[in-house]
Amino acid sequence: MTALLTARPTRESLRICLLANSRFPIAEPFTGGLESMTWHLARELMRRGHEVAVFAARGSDPALGVVELEVDALHEHPGRHDVDAPPYVEVAEHHAYLSVMLELSGRAGRGYDVVHNNSLHYLPVAMARSLPMPLLTTLHTPPLWWLESAVRLDGGASSFAAVSRFTAQSWSSIAESVCVPNGIDVAGWPAGPGGHAAVWSGRLVAEKAPHHAVHAARRAGVPIVLAGPVLDVDYFRAEIEPLLGSDATYAGHLQQADLATLVGASAVAVVTPAWDEPYGLVAAEALSCGTPVAAYARGGLPEVLTHDTGRLAASGDVDALARAIGEAVGLDRSRCRERAVADLSLERMVDSYEGLYRQMVHSRLAA
Repeated sequence: MTALLTARPTRESLRICLLANSRFPIAEPFTGGLESMTWHLARELMRRGHEVAVFAARGSDPALGVVELEVDALHEHPGRHDVDAPPYVEVAEHHAYLSVMLELSGRAGRGYDVVHNNSLHYLPVAMARSLPMPLLTTLHTPPLWWLESAVRLDGGASSFAAVSRFTAQSWSSIAESVCVPNGIDVAGWPAGPGGHAAVWSGRLVAEKAPHHAVHAARRAGVPIVLAGPVLDVDYFRAEIEPLLGSDATYAGHLQQADLATLVGASAVAVVTPAWDEPYGLVAAEALSCGTPVAAYARGGLPEVLTHDTGRLAASGDVDALARAIGEAVGLDRSRCRERAVADLSLERMVDSYEGLYRQMVHSRLAA
């Protein structure tokens, strides 16, 4: 286990171990919201003077001093984060997290005050009782059966946070959690001038339904640009490529600064989950750029948007989404930016996590 990263240590600094998802690197351009959240959390904690160690996938940002999880990388057709992995990858992933947890449960674990688990893997939760320090798991998805089983096995040894009230409620019969909404770096998503086109950003997979965004934008008479990683090539070729043309283009998987420029230069951001979106980070990023949002009302998205920053449509209703696009285009961009700065910032998220870390450490010491 490598040394902790240190940045301006203070008397009140904490020694924090972050466990990341092993499937995708914690580096730009981010594969999804989970990777973005973990990267920004680590950097902000370091900036505040905490000592941070990050266990993450090969290829993660070297500036974080990452300890690599030894899992065979998936380069093509990886599917969702939590399904469709070949058996040999599942076994390698199991052994990677088992190795980490065994180290943390031994002498090496004495170097940390708290472990924050953002991995989606079952072993950190299942083995929480073996750790000498408290473990906090952030619930980034609706309930997954293998994680449910680990929660029942952990016997109350873990603490949980959820990225939205919706996600907290979804897990409520299995685990009690504190709601800590994801936050964005509002400086990295600056207010933009707007434009005439719509934008859709995210992983190009069926569960995000970008093809709905193209259909809705066309019905609204608004051109649209898609941006993000193609994680399901078959879906992209069957559902997206045939829709591309002069009024619907694919910009590729952009670096964060380039994506922020695109979003800020758009008239409206379209968000089209075909599943219960745990939070809706792309909507928060759009608001930070001053870009209003038209979205399906699924999962945590209604918690991100207010009536003066976006419009919601019934899930799967492309006609209603087209109307939402038409209405959202006319919303006040300055109000969108104000909403992000006041309520959706990275600073607010990390303030909450710092409070949870300290509460957990003090509770463990008092026990």
